[in-house]
Amino acid sequence: MLDIKLLREKPDLVRERLASRHGGDDAKVSEVLALDERRRCALAEVEKLKAQRNAASKEIGALMAQKKSADADAKKAEVRAIGDRITALDHEVAEAAMRRDELLLTIPNVPHPSVALGATAEENPEVRRWGSPASFAFQPLNHVALCEKLRLVDFARGAKLSGSGFLLYTGWGARLERALINFLLDLHQREHGYQEVAPPFIIGEHCMVGVGQFPKFRDQAYAVQEGLDASTLGKLYLLPTAEAPVANIHREEILPGADLPVRYVAYSPCFRAEAGAAGVGTRGMIRVHQFDKVELIKIVPPEFGYDELEAMVRNAETVLQRLGLHYRVINLCTGDMGFASAKTYDIEVWAPGQGQFLEVSSCSNCEDYQARRMNLRFKDAASGDNRFPHILNGSGTALARLFVALLETHQRADGSVLVPEPLRPYLGIDVIPIP
Repeated sequence: MLDIKLLREKPDLVRERLASRHGGDDAKVSEVLALDERRRCALAEVEKLKAQRNAASKEIGALMAQKKSADADAKKAEVRAIGDRITALDHEVAEAAMRRDELLLTIPNVPHPSVALGATAEENPEVRRWGSPASFAFQPLNHVALCEKLRLVDFARGAKLSGSGFLLYTGWGARLERALINFLLDLHQREHGYQEVAPPFIIGEHCMVGVGQFPKFRDQAYAVQEGLDASTLGKLYLLPTAEAPVANIHREEILPGADLPVRYVAYSPCFRAEAGAAGVGTRGMIRVHQFDKVELIKIVPPEFGYDELEAMVRNAETVLQRLGLHYRVINLCTGDMGFASAKTYDIEVWAPGQGQFLEVSSCSNCEDYQARRMNLRFKDAASGDNRFPHILNGSGTALARLFVALLETHQRADGSVLVPEPLRPYLGIDVIPIP
């Protein structure tokens, strides 16, 4: 969440930056500050009353020693009244703090000053491109036709098992999906210096709050119920991305400064109820409710946050370069950014069969926004202070869109698909053959 001190000291700046997101959240700043002021005033009154109560309590002893019992009883009544008032104010302090913090959880991060102003994806600046779109001396097929011709994905039976938006990989398709996952994990672990972790795929509500998925996106998550116990529904959730558990690994900890930066890589399936809301009923792999992803997480000192973001983007780009896929990098404008992000780069790969770029990676620096939500800090070796780190997340990369781009880019005239060289050791073939 946002630092309350920032709202107190620079409310107009926060309003301005939030307004650039075009979500109406700037209007919440005044309400947060009003609740905060109410809490602080009540706290100040509590401190004054406690001082009065202490002084009155001392007077009671003196009056009792002087055998002035009537005066002592009156003073005792005064102390009780002060105590009752303190109890009421403590309740007011707690209520104001709770309402303030609940409201803060609904306010997104403020965009970094370097983020371009804009309201929609059409205003996202392009940073760079790599490679050229594939050209063909034949009429290329789209991924649906290729998957059916090569028996890589059984769309009909996937839908029979789980409904629309779910895939059944088969044969070389299942092996290609596994090969891509292993390639991504090995690349980031061996060459880019990330530590591999394997998180749970079912996570607590607190993890969703920690990364900013909740409360805003609660209606888009898959909640879990334990057996027939309806009281457990909503305590655990299928993870929407490995970011949710992995970024929370060190929640409520104070890490030694010498341990930073922390860099994790993790594979997980991702479950998103909203993923196919616009067109999930159409055939294909572009929008699905379950997909695989290899996630990158960094926990770094604030002064290195943006250098580490650039490095993370390069790590994700390496994947597409190794696989020979044309792509572009864009910098999301203020109106198109994710809820918790202060700055985001999207990497979009070219899919010839779709005739468009598809997002396969989103790399963000959330600064200390998530760290505050999960109370993750590190001890600064120089100052000895406990500080909030920057937390970064990025797709390294996501499937099934990578799967789509690979098939459509490397298809051959007879309908077979050339396997990119880095995947051949995993698959044991150079070409995915026609059955």
